[in-house]
Amino acid sequence: MPKSTYYQAFHKKPNSYHTANEELLEEIKILHEVSKGRYGAPKIHKQLVQKGYSCSLKRVQRLMKEAGLQSVITKKYRPTTTSGSVEERENVLAQDFTTTTINEKWVADITYIHTLRDGWCYLASIMDLHTKKIVGYKFARKMTTNIVLDALENAVNTQKPGPGLIMHTDLGTQYTSEAYQQQLKKYEMVPSFSRKGCPYDNACIESFHATLKKEEVYRTKYDSFETARIALFQYIEGWYNRQRIHGRIGYMTPDAYEQQCRAAA
Repeated sequence: MPKSTYYQAFHKKPNSYHTANEELLEEIKILHEVSKGRYGAPKIHKQLVQKGYSCSLKRVQRLMKEAGLQSVITKKYRPTTTSGSVEERENVLAQDFTTTTINEKWVADITYIHTLRDGWCYLASIMDLHTKKIVGYKFARKMTTNIVLDALENAVNTQKPGPGLIMHTDLGTQYTSEAYQQQLKKYEMVPSFSRKGCPYDNACIESFHATLKKEEVYRTKYDSFETARIALFQYIEGWYNRQRIHGRIGYMTPDAYEQQCRAAA
């Protein structure tokens, strides 16, 4: 090899594309760290574009793969269901998840959270289908009717919905209880129920709970009810509603999208 060729190769400077990739990867690492590993390539790509970076999704995927970066993936826990006859009730929502405004259709469900000292605890959540925002929730040690009543009160106090809102739930005894149905009547809400054995009827709120488990719960061992309560508050209020972008609302956060809807009203 001629000395000149060796000298050029030895002192060769990185080209502009290589430099751009290094800068892009640094930004990817920051976004991945800020999300606590929750974001994969699609969401990180969207945020990069919003920040003014010119890059393709494939490029982001390749850089993340080379750097060993990926979103959190954890197996979903499915608790055993209780047996027994369940009375069918009217399904007003009928898997029509489309909306035209906020506080038009809400969906609610309860999920299980394990703690080392206090055993199984329960989270009741309510989502606005228009913004994907968790508008009400309650974390409790027992799965009684009070947990769903408190979540409903939380949602009503923060959202101030008008009459005619559709409230969709499953056929759990907490939601079919006389106390809960009376509260819906008080706030002039229209009750709607999933069909027995049909999880797709309430897929949106179940999807949120699956995301919560994947991104937060399965990554942590909660010492007690109180440590879990604080962590869930930080996830729902600090992350999910105010920082986590959502593909179905134009890659905005639920809180930002709600503010936009209120401003346009």
